[in-house]
Formats: sequence, C-alpha cells, structure tokens
Amino acid sequence: MGLSEGSTPFCRGPGVFAVPAWCVGVLMLLLLGIWDARAQSEFQTSSVYLWKTGPWGRCMGDDCGPGGIQTRAVWCAHVEGWTTLPTNCKQPERPDNQQSCFRVCDWHKELYDWQIGSWNQCRPVLSRSHEKPLECLRGEEGIQTRDITCIQKSNGVPAEDVICEYFEPKPRQEQACLIPCRQDCIVAEFSPWSECSKTCGNGLQHRTRHVVAPPQFGGSACPNLTEFQICQSSPCTVEESLYSLNVGPWSSCSVPHSRQIRQARKRGKNKDKEKDREKAVRDPEARELIKKKRNRNRQNRQENKYWDIQIGYQTRQVTCTHRNGKTAALSFCKQDKLPITFQSCVITKECQVSEWSEWTPCSKTCFDMTTPKGNRTRSRTIKQLPVGSESECPQLEEAEQCISQGDGVAPCITYGWRTTEWTECRVDPLLSQQDKRRGNQTALCGGGIQTREMYCVQANENLLSYLNTLKDKEASRPVDRKLCTAPLPSTSQLCHIPCPTECETSAWSAWGPCTYENCDDPQAKKGFKLRKRRITNEPTGGTGNCPHLLEAIPCEEPSCYDWRITGLEECIPDNEKPCGPGTQVPVVVCVNSDGEEVDRQLCRDAIYPIPVACEAPCPKDCVLSMWSAWSSCSHTCSGKTTEGKQMRARSILAYAGEGGIQCPNISALQEMRSCNEHSCTVYHWQTGPWGQCIEDTSVSAFNSSASWNGEATCSVGMQTRKVICVRVNVGQVGPKKCPESLRPETVRPCLLPCRKDCIVTPFSDWTMCPSSCQEGGVTVRKQSRHRVIIQLPANGGRECPDSLFEERECEASPVCHSYRWKTHKWRRCQLVPWYVRQDSPGAHETCGPGLQARAITCRRQDGGQADISECLKYAGPLPPLTQMCQIPCQDDCQFTNWSKFSPCNGDCGGVRTRKRTLVGKSKKKDKCRNSQLYPLIENQFCPCDKYSAQPVGNWSDCILPEGKMEVLLGMKVQGDIKECGQGYRYQAMACYDQNNRLVETSRCNSHGYIEEACIIPCPSDCKLSEWSNWSRCSKSCGSGVKVRSKWLREKPYNGGRPCPKLDHVNQAQVYEVVPCHSDCSQYIWVTEPWSVCKVTNVDLKENCGEGVQTRKVRCMLNTVDGPSDTVEDYLCDPEEMPLGARKCTLPCPEDCVMSEWGSWSQCSLPCNGSSVRERSAESLRQPDDGKPCPAATEAEACTLNKNCYHYDYNVTDWSTCQLSEKAVCGNGIKTRMLDCVRSDGKSVDLKYCEELGLEKTWQMNMSCVVECPVNCQLSDWSPWSECSQTCGLTGKMIRRRTINQPFQGDGRPCPSQMEQFKPCPVKPCYRWQYGQWSPCKVEDAQCGEGTRMRNISCVVYDGSLEDVGKVVDEEFCGEIEPIIDGDKKMILEETCTVPCPGDCYLREWSEWSLCQLTCVNGEDLGFGGIQVRSRAVIIQDLENQHLCPEQALETRPCNDGQCYEYKWMASPWKGSSRTVWCQRSDGLNVTGGCLVMRQPDADRSCNPPCSHPHAYCSETRTCSCEDGYTEVMSSDGTLEQCTLIPVVVIPTMEDKKGDVKTSRAVNPTQPSSNQSGRGRTWFLQPFGPDGRLKTWVYGVAAGAFVLLIFIVSMIYLACKKPKKPQRRQNNRLKPLTLAYDGDADM
Repeated sequence: MGLSEGSTPFCRGPGVFAVPAWCVGVLMLLLLGIWDARAQSEFQTSSVYLWKTGPWGRCMGDDCGPGGIQTRAVWCAHVEGWTTLPTNCKQPERPDNQQSCFRVCDWHKELYDWQIGSWNQCRPVLSRSHEKPLECLRGEEGIQTRDITCIQKSNGVPAEDVICEYFEPKPRQEQACLIPCRQDCIVAEFSPWSECSKTCGNGLQHRTRHVVAPPQFGGSACPNLTEFQICQSSPCTVEESLYSLNVGPWSSCSVPHSRQIRQARKRGKNKDKEKDREKAVRDPEARELIKKKRNRNRQNRQENKYWDIQIGYQTRQVTCTHRNGKTAALSFCKQDKLPITFQSCVITKECQVSEWSEWTPCSKTCFDMTTPKGNRTRSRTIKQLPVGSESECPQLEEAEQCISQGDGVAPCITYGWRTTEWTECRVDPLLSQQDKRRGNQTALCGGGIQTREMYCVQANENLLSYLNTLKDKEASRPVDRKLCTAPLPSTSQLCHIPCPTECETSAWSAWGPCTYENCDDPQAKKGFKLRKRRITNEPTGGTGNCPHLLEAIPCEEPSCYDWRITGLEECIPDNEKPCGPGTQVPVVVCVNSDGEEVDRQLCRDAIYPIPVACEAPCPKDCVLSMWSAWSSCSHTCSGKTTEGKQMRARSILAYAGEGGIQCPNISALQEMRSCNEHSCTVYHWQTGPWGQCIEDTSVSAFNSSASWNGEATCSVGMQTRKVICVRVNVGQVGPKKCPESLRPETVRPCLLPCRKDCIVTPFSDWTMCPSSCQEGGVTVRKQSRHRVIIQLPANGGRECPDSLFEERECEASPVCHSYRWKTHKWRRCQLVPWYVRQDSPGAHETCGPGLQARAITCRRQDGGQADISECLKYAGPLPPLTQMCQIPCQDDCQFTNWSKFSPCNGDCGGVRTRKRTLVGKSKKKDKCRNSQLYPLIENQFCPCDKYSAQPVGNWSDCILPEGKMEVLLGMKVQGDIKECGQGYRYQAMACYDQNNRLVETSRCNSHGYIEEACIIPCPSDCKLSEWSNWSRCSKSCGSGVKVRSKWLREKPYNGGRPCPKLDHVNQAQVYEVVPCHSDCSQYIWVTEPWSVCKVTNVDLKENCGEGVQTRKVRCMLNTVDGPSDTVEDYLCDPEEMPLGARKCTLPCPEDCVMSEWGSWSQCSLPCNGSSVRERSAESLRQPDDGKPCPAATEAEACTLNKNCYHYDYNVTDWSTCQLSEKAVCGNGIKTRMLDCVRSDGKSVDLKYCEELGLEKTWQMNMSCVVECPVNCQLSDWSPWSECSQTCGLTGKMIRRRTINQPFQGDGRPCPSQMEQFKPCPVKPCYRWQYGQWSPCKVEDAQCGEGTRMRNISCVVYDGSLEDVGKVVDEEFCGEIEPIIDGDKKMILEETCTVPCPGDCYLREWSEWSLCQLTCVNGEDLGFGGIQVRSRAVIIQDLENQHLCPEQALETRPCNDGQCYEYKWMASPWKGSSRTVWCQRSDGLNVTGGCLVMRQPDADRSCNPPCSHPHAYCSETRTCSCEDGYTEVMSSDGTLEQCTLIPVVVIPTMEDKKGDVKTSRAVNPTQPSSNQSGRGRTWFLQPFGPDGRLKTWVYGVAAGAFVLLIFIVSMIYLACKKPKKPQRRQNNRLKPLTLAYDGDADM
C-alpha cells in the first residue's frame, strides 16, 4: 500500500487526537533509533580508550613491616597502543596508583617462610587424540599441583607472597606426573580342598586363595577368593541338631547404678554407727593406734593421686540360633549349664597429663654457626595413669635444637690443633734392610724424615702470633683431642741433613827457586824452596780440614829476584871477522820467586848472565846444530843415594872439508849438569782440627742477631787449634825448620748457637671423674692430666721436667638410687552388683568370679618414698593394678598356692617335687580330697646336664702379641713396631647341653676360644749388590763417561721395598753414569835429537850426500816437573806420534849449511785455503865459490783438517743425580763437562779452545733431587671395639689402624690389612617368646564370642634371625624386660569368634604379601612399595549365602620393595592341548598380572577333525600327514588322503653291488623291503598340504642354477689364452734388515 498523492499529512486521522496505530509504531522506532545511535557512540568512545597500569614499584617507608607505600604509573591509551589524554578515559574507572604494602627487611627472614603442601593426586592431561593404545606400556601423562603459601613461622598465619619472594623464589606449584597403567587384582593359586564340613550326609568343602597384589590405578577388582563344592559322605545315623547356643560379645564396662551406691552409703552409715559404739567401748589409746594405721595405709596407697580404679560390670547375651541364622527360644537349645552372662570389669580411664612446662635454657650458651646446635627440653607430668586403656601415656619429655643468639651471647670457644717442634732429621728410617750403614747412624746425611706430635688446644685470636713467637709465650694447655674437629696436621715430613764436602786441592806446583822466607824482610842467608797447591773445592760441614798447601825445603843463598835467560842472540865472531870464534849475548828477563816477570830494577842485586862463547863456522868447517833443551831432571831432589841430573845434546850437521876445523868427539856432543840439588828433606806446617767454640767474654758488643750458615746465633766465641812443623815421613820437628811467616793461624772467632730451653705446655685439666652414680660403687676410677713437650733442650738449655703424666684417684661417686614398685595388699574381691546377678541360677550365694584392685607406690631401694615418675623411668613395667579373683562358693575346693620345686641333688634322673594343701572346709569334702581330680603333689624329673663344645664361625686374623714400646715425640724408628712374626688366631667355642641348647661356655670348662699359632710373614726388601768399581773413562783424551752398576740379588716379597727402576735392556741391573775427563797432555811423546845423517851413497872422497837420520821416540808420563817415566806406547795418541826416521842431506864441505827448520807459523783462522803458513832456517856456513844457499823460508797453504784446524767447545750429557756416599736420597748434583773438539772431530786439550777465547755459556753443575724411599708408617692398633653383638655366635670385635705416613718413592708400601677382627666369646641369647594361640573356646556354648589363650616362655637362641629358639627355664630371662617384637604390652588372651553351624564368616587375615613396587621394564616409577592381605569368605550352608559378608582386602605402604614381572608359561603339548598359566618372576603362579591379549593358545585342535589314516593336527591347526606320506588336497584346500611317497635308494660304500648307481621304482602299495639298514632312504615331499610346491624345491632349483653358471665360467677361464707376463724393470732383491729389539738372545 502506498501513500496518497498531494500534501497529505504524515499522520492524519478523523479527529484531532485520533492517531492511528502504525503512526505510533513509526514514532517509537524513530525514538529507539536515536537512543541506540547515542548509546553506540558512547560505547565506541569508551571501548577505544582504556586505562593502562605499570608494575608496582618497590615498597618504600621508614619502618619495616606494614605501613609502607608503593606506587605505579597509570595512563590512558588508545586500543592501538598510543597514549592519549587522561580525559578520554572514564575517570570513575581510573585504577589506583598507590597502595599500602609490607616493607621487607633482612631480619624478616627468621619470621617468614614458604609453607609447602603435599602434591595432590595426579590428574590426566586431556590429550588431543582420544584413541588409547591397545596395550599400556608405561602409563598416562598427568599433572599434579600443591598449595604454597607464605606464612609467619610463629603462628602459621598466611602473609603476602612478596615477603617470602624477597628471600627465596616461590617453589613451583605444579609438576608433570605419571598415571601408571591400570593394575588388575592379582591372586595366588587356590589351596587344596578342605575336608568335608560334615562327617555324614551332604556337606561342603572349600578352597581359598589370597591376594598377591591389590587393584591399582583403576584396575579391575579381585575375583572370588573362595570356591565351594558339595561333598557327600555316608548317611547320618543320628539326627543332626538344628540349634546352637550362641554367646554374644561383652558389653562395655558399666558403673553400678547410683541407687545402689546410695544404698551402699546407707549401709556405710550404719557401719559408722556400729563403729562409734565400738569406739565407746575401746580405750582412747587403742582408738589412736587404729587411726594412725588407717592414715598410714591411706598415704601408702596414693590411689587418688595417680589412678582411680573403679570396678564395674559388663553383660552379654546368650541366644539360641537355628542353622538358617534365625534366633529361637532358649528352650530349643537343650543344655544343662548356661554360660555366665555377667562379669566384673574395670572402668576405663585414659591417661591425663599436665600442660607442657616452659622450655629449659639452651644447653649451648655461646654462639657460632659451625659447631652443632644445642638442645632445650620441656616436660609434663602424669596427672592420672591409664586404667584398663589400650593407649599408653603420651611422651612426657620433648627436646629440640636451639641456638643462643643476641647481643649478650659470647662466641663459642673454638679448638684447634697445635704441633710440637719437629724432631731432629733422621736418615736411618729410610735405609733398606740390607744397607750396611744401619749401624752407624751418625755419619748419615742427605734426605731424611722428621716427626712431630700434635695436641688440641683452645684456639684464640692470638693463635697466629703464638705460632710465630713460640719461645716467648707459654703454650696453651692441652684439651681432649675429640674437641678438635679440623683435619689433622701432618705429623711427619721429609727433611735434609747437609752432606759434608771434603776439601779438594790441585796438584803440587814445581819446586820454586831458593828464596827468602819473606822478600820484604830478607834475613840472614837462610832460605826455602817452596812448592804450593791451592784449594779447588772448599770443605763444608764435617771437620772442615784441608791438607797442608805448602811444602818447604831449606836452602842456602836465597834470592827473591833473579835473571832468567829466555834465549841467545846471534853468534857474532870476534874482531868483526866473517866466521870463527865469537860470543852470543843472552836475552834475559827479571823474575820473582814465583817465576813471574817483574821490573828489571828488582834484579839489580842479582848476577847478570855473561855472554856465551860460540863458533860461527867458516867454509869447510864442521857445522854443529844448536844445543837441544835440557832434559827433565832425573830426580826431584838430591840425597845421599840420589842426585838429580839433566842433559842436552847437539848433532853434526856437516863434516869439515880439507883445511877446515874438524868435528869434535862424540862426547863433546853431549852436556850434563846437576839439577834439583836441594835436599829431599821436606817440611810443612800441619794443623789439627779446630777445637770447641768457647764463649769469649771480651767480645760483648757483638750483635746477638747474627747468623751463621742460616742458624740464629747469640754470642761470639773463640776456637783454637794446634799447629806443628812436620818433616815428611819423619814427624814433628822444631818450628824453625818451617817458614814462620807462612805459619797457619791457631785462633779464630766463632759464633755460638743459642741456648734452647725445654718448653712444655701447662698441665691439661684433670680428666672428668664419672659424674653419674655407680651401680654398687665397686670400681675405683682415676683421673689424669698430661702435658706435652713442645721444644727439646739444646746447647746447654734447661732440661725437660721428669713427669709429663700425673694420675690421682677420683672422689667416691654417689651410689645410684635404684627404684622399685611397691605393691600393697589386694583389696577385697568385688563381684557384679546383686541387681545384675540376682536372676541367674545360684544367685542367692555371694560367690563367684570378681575383680580386686590394689595400690602401688614408688620406693627407693632403701625403702624411702619417691616420685612416681622415677619408677616410670627406672623401675620397669607397672605391676598389674587389678586381677581376677574368686570368692569360693560352698561347693568349691580351696587350695594354697603351689610351693616352689624342691632342689635337684645333681643326680641324673632324680625327681623334684612341689606341694599344695587344702584350705578351710575343703579339707572335709570328699570331692576335694580326690587326688585324681585335685592332686596335692607334682613331680618333675631333674635334667641330666651333659655339655659339649664345638667351634663356630671363622678364624680370626693373625694377631701379634701386644707389647709396650718407647716412643719419643711420636718418632717411630723402623723396627720398633713389631709388624710380623709369630702370632695367634682365634676361633670361638660354643657350648651346648644335651638338648642342643646354647649355654655359657664355662659349662664346657672353656675360656671361649681355640687358639692356634700363625705366622705373619715379615716383609723382605729388594736386595741389590754393592756398587761395582767405576769403569775406566771411555775417552783417553777429553770428556767421556764412567759407569758403575748394581745387580739384582733378591726380589722383594711380602710387601717389602720394591726394586728401583731397573735398566730397560737388562732387567737385573741399575746403572750410575758420570762424566769424566782425561787430560790430553797426561801422556806425551818425547823425542831425542836427530842422529847424524848417515849417508847411504858414500863418496870415499867426501862424507856428504843423501842419507837417513833417526831419533828415539818415547811415550812418557807428563808431570808438573816435566816428563818423568816412560810408559807403554798405547797410552799416547798414535796419530800424534813423531817420526823416528827421515831422509836427510849431509852437505859437502863446499856446500851451504842451513840450520834445522824452525816451527811453522800459525795459520790465520778461519781455514779457508787462502792463507799460508811459513817456517824458516838460518844459514850456518856460507858455501864456497859463490854457490847459492837454499831458500831460508818455506811456505804451504793452510788446508782445513790437514795443517789448519778450527776448535769448538762441546758439552757432554748430564750425569745421573750424584749423592754423597753417606746419603740415601735428597738433594744431589748433576754434572757435565766441557770438551774442546777439533774440526776433524778429535778431542784435544782445553787450552786450544781457551787460547781462542771462545765463550762458555753452559752451566756445568745443576742441583737435582733423588726421591726419598719413605716407608709406610702406621699408627698403633686401636683398642678392641665393643662386641658387635651382645650375645650369639656371630659377634666380633674390630680394631683398626691408620696411615700416619704414606709411602713415597721406593719405600715400603702400606699393608692392605688396616683392620683386624676377633670373634667375641659366645654368650647365649635369651628372649621372651609367645607360644601358639590355643583354639578359640566358648565356655558352656557351641558358638559366638569366646577367648583364646597363649603363654610366654623364655627361649635361648644363637642371635641369628633364622634360629627360632629353644625353651629354657624362665629364670634365664629374669633380667630381660618382657618385650616381644618391640612391644612392652603382653597380650596373652584375646577375644575370638567361633562360627555357629550354618554361619557364613570371614577367615583369618592372610599373611602380608611381599613388598611390591610399581615398575615398567624393571624400573621403579617411584610410587613406593605396597603390601596386601585378604580375608576369604567361608560358607557352611548354601542356604545362607545371602547372609555372607564381603571378602576383605587391606593394604599398607612398605619399604625395601622389589620389581616383579608376570609372564605366561605353557607346558609341552599333549595331543592338541596344553596347560597355560601366569607366573611371577619369583616363581609364584598367579591369576591376573599377565596381559590377556598375549595369552598363548591352550588348544590347537583342528576343525573339522583329522580323521584320515596317517593324518594328524599340526601346530597351524591344519591336517598334515605323518612322515613318509604326502598330502593329497581337495579343491577347497582340505586334506583328502595321505599317500605313501616313492622311495629313492642310493647304495652306500658297503654295498658290493654299488659299482653302478641304480634307482628303481618301488610299488607304492608295498612296504619297503630294505630293512638291513645298509642303504639310506629319503622321503621327498615336493608338494605341501595345500597342493603347492614347498619352499625347499625353489631353493634347490636356485642352487642348481648358480652351480651351472660357475661351471661355465671355469671352462671359459681355462680355455682362454694367457697373456705374457711383463718384465720387471728392477728385479734386484732388497737388502735384508734386522731390527734389534733389545732382546739379549740376539
């Protein structure tokens, strides 16, 4: 519908107010739209801008705790993140920017802590895939949470988490966990069937099983634990009773009614009136006595203070029950005597205790964090002891650890180790067994060992300064060593005694000229010839004496300076003639007495040498050579029989011609002169050893802090020695024979070492006397104190005191108060109230069973009263407060108690008796006098005691007898402690009686042990030979090595010292190698002058021409004074040997005569071939007729290693570490030597290198250390420990020792045995043990609640868990507190239930199962162990099954669990079936536990069954044929028939007809006739039961195919033409090389 045209109003109606309905709707829509748009804009504004807050800042404030303020930033932000004006956000919604907070300070740590709750149950995590695997392998992942809150420690009030987070991060609140696989209930196998419940008629028999593992983690519940079956016996002849008398349980103990109490009170008042009447009758004294007695009894009982015994009563119901469980009238149960329905009982009263007392002060009154905390205790007292209650009183004392803190608490005393000074260094403990120096300990030096003692003292702040100034302060007193907990300081260390080095001197110099004693002061004409030597190595330690360094020979005409001729100038003829006689002027220098060149002026008093006459040969004159040098003197001195001579010679160089001067005689060619004319009488000063250093009082100003060789010294002293003049080989002579000015000194200053006084600690405090009281006070204890020597006296210091240990007896300690329970008389027997028992038969008589009570008090042993708490602690268990009693009825018989058994007389087989008698009216009753019913005498056989001893247990270790040993300051010299030899080992003896019961060993007349001698073998050290002699130096010239060795004589055994590392080539040798130096000029070649040239072609006219001349060459020992003795030629270098013969030319008379060639000039270095060397000769005789003289000089090129050499130093290898002969180990020295080596490799004298000034950069000596062989040092054996068991067979005592000094180097190793054991003497063990429970018995009824009883007996056992024990007399357990299985409460009687006929009931609990863990693949999942026990249901009547209770199951956690696995087991197949069962890994057969899906088949029968002949059902459940038959299958795959297989016969080697192999078909219907066994038969079945070829057929075909290919390949290779082999280029054999591997047999 549209709107009409024109200006029709929007809402027009028939009247003014008439508004159509649709107009109103339009208006409403408009209004709603406007409102919605406005609301939408407001919503958009508020949602675009949001308040944002920053994190809260730190809590700020002046005080700790609440009251702080923390702030945070608040701003307005757009949803896109940018900040805007705060006005854009809604102001009412603005968050707070400030809040109050808790300001945490450091001391809050002691007040607040996290409280961590336990983890909640593991909840499964919802996994994405809801499909669960068929088989659960490990379990399902889960998560578990726990509550964590910050609390105040004092009251547990929760606080803000930020307080605790200030000190420690919040622990995690959730963790992953594992929900294990569900575990079904697992039960054991059924027991055998029980006997039939009835002896006649139809009954039931049952069998039960118990639970092995409970269902866990959602596993299925347990199956029925009981199975029933009906059993039938012979028919019943007597009718079975249908009703049984059933006794119900006792009610709780009830207090008698108050009405009865009031009546009792009335009766009491009537009694009081009667008493008053009695008092009126009696006299006042009697009344007073009665009153005192009552008061005393009331005090003794103390019953109102600690216990309130109230005797009440309890009742039970007796009903008659039908077999179907329904109750019937009592008349149906035909029985003469009904059970008692009431009895007296004790009203149960629980224990009441007081409030806790205040905590005692902390036992530790000082403060430190290292030592253990102290303890404080609080206690409470018993207000009322429990009566008739199962629960005991709670703990009366409580202790906790505590720390004393605060400003006033002093720090704790700390304790530390101190040590004495080290003892003297000793070398002898390091010596091996074979060392010969063990007897002489004074001469030893080098590495040693020293020890010290340690003791414990109270440590203080000045400890370090104390250690530094030990001498100046008194040491602290020693305390108990147990107070020191720090590690022990070392008590031994290696040390070093410096080895003395002997004085070493050079060789003697040559004798000097005759000189004055003192050239500065020449006196008289007396002089001395001197020779000297110098000290090459100063002595250290030892005596420090060097031999004399100077020897003198008196001589005449001494002079201090003299001229020495060094050469002669040229011969100048007289009168200026060209030849003839002339003179030679000597070339001289001035020398002093030491041969040193000095100023010529000093020789002005000496006689100047005159010119020497000479001859300048004229032509045709004889020409002689120059005189040779004087030979060495034949003697070093001249005496009566000896005279020193030396000679020189010259030779003829040319004979004279006609008219010339002829040559002289041969005698004129030699000259001889005296030498060493001084006397052989030699004198020298001899010095004695320096005397003791004596204090020199004249030198007092010497600084007392001087040091001498590193040791502190205190004063200066003087030393003297004796000096005498000695004539060599004669003895002492007058001092004038020796040069006085060279006399050694006789007095020298010395430094005295300081006096060292003995320093001891003060005495320690007296050891504590026993503070606790003594049992009986028999033993007298002693207390002791000791002190320790810190420093031993030395150098005349104060001696140590004699006593270091003091002892005295303790004062008598108080005797212990022992406490006992005192029991008072039993009160009257209290029966059940009359109103309860009045309806029972015989109630008119006040008799029957009741209860009686008594009072108990605590007494000291002397009878004095004591607090009950003392008896509760020390007097053992509380005696019973109540007991059953019997008020005899008229018909009862009354007896006295049994007497004790009479003693046995020791006769085996004797009898002992005990008696009782009738009491009162019972004596007259015939029934009571019947000795059959009521015997008055009991007999018992005496035991026949026969004892036998037998050894038990193992032998002990071999134990050496203990002996005392003197030990000074802890130094244990090797050999002091006996560690080997004969000892004893022990085995315990046990004594048994004739019943094989363990008894005291004294019964077998044994001291408890078998002893047997044994040997601990002594250790034997490695034994080596003595050192061999040093070998000769490996080089005769220069530096070589010399060697010495030791050989292995005996290997070590029994833990002796090991051998040093032996030579790797020869395993039985130890080498020592040192460098050595041979002087290259020790042996030299000495030549005589050349002989006259002997002309070979003699011209008769003239003696001239070519010839040969010779000379003698000798090897001589070279000394300071020159060559002395001729030695073998091999000692000189053969390469350096001069020529002994040479060609020569003897000049003719008219020829020029030249002198011998001079020495070659030195080649200039380096030798590079460009330089030359020269030598020259002089013309001695001019020729005639102007004949030329030969060249006066000769030159040759310098060629390397021919006439020109380079020289260089070479250094040898280091020697082994060299020790002094008196040392075992310690600091030594390694040496090496310099060698001068020529460029051709030859060693030469060092002077060649020294002349070149070559640099020496090598260190020739180096210190080294030989490791000391320190033997292992052990402590003494500790005392034997307490026995590991107080009784039994297996107890043992142990003693231990520790290593004081571990072995080092090649020292003796420590033995492996650091502890020894010894069996304890065997003592029988006794214990209380329960007997078996009696069967449950209901008195005077057939079923219901009854009682069962058991006894306790004393048993003896051997201490092992396996021994169940044997019963002995109770007196053996008299001193043992009656505790069984840790429980003091003896339960000898308990209620039990006898089921009524037809009742369905629960059996007794099964034994607890083994502790089982939750495991996967043998790995524990950490859920802890669990044990289970169960109760099975027993049905006696099938009709009452509906009344049966549920079978019960009970679990408990346990420790020491194991992982068990469950596996399916199967028996061998029997036909088509077998047995399959589940078995636990320990062999227990169970139901449940194995996975059902993995259960093996128990049945394999075929369907349809295999009914054909020769067919059977196979493992695959298909029908197969027997061996020898093949399957014929139908089209649907089933077996149709079994057909016999054709037989293939292959003859064997034994067949005589086997030359040709034949095979024949055999009739398949006939059996084979080959029964002899000579052939082999195979049954081939190519087709399977399904009609297809079998697998082996394919295998045979494949094998045949491979074989065919192989044959073809071989044929091809055999027929192929071979190639010619290539000729090898190098076909020579390689040389054979042998590698030497160090084998001695090569």
